[in-house]
Amino acid sequence: MIDVYAAAGTFQDKHALAQEIAETIMRWEGVPAIPFFSDNTAAFVHDLASDALSTASGSSNYVRVQVTTNAGALEREQQLGVVKDITALVTKAADDPTLEVRTWVTLVEAVPGGWGIGGHAYTNEEIVQHVRKLLGKA
Repeated sequence: MIDVYAAAGTFQDKHALAQEIAETIMRWEGVPAIPFFSDNTAAFVHDLASDALSTASGSSNYVRVQVTTNAGALEREQQLGVVKDITALVTKAADDPTLEVRTWVTLVEAVPGGWGIGGHAYTNEEIVQHVRKLLGKA
């Protein structure tokens, strides 16, 4: 799951940005392009009133992106790639190259059993087993 927070009006096409970020996460995680992942990897773009965010210096022209993955899904190279690519997508979607230095991306790992899909709290191992079944490899 991915949440993008920015002042209202930052992005013209929020849907396209959300889909591109979701696709980027799937690519960096290296998961197969099957409905289990493509239907359950989602980004939410949240418009905030400009007075609803502030840095300590008073600026409100920043973007925060929080990416939640299952524990251990991203090795260091993948972390670097995800952050770089998401920052580039945000900058492009805002049509503001200066936003690159004002985009924060946090990578958060769900605890084992903390990844709920379809009413089931999956552990990493259960996700792997489930996907193997879906791919006929169980």
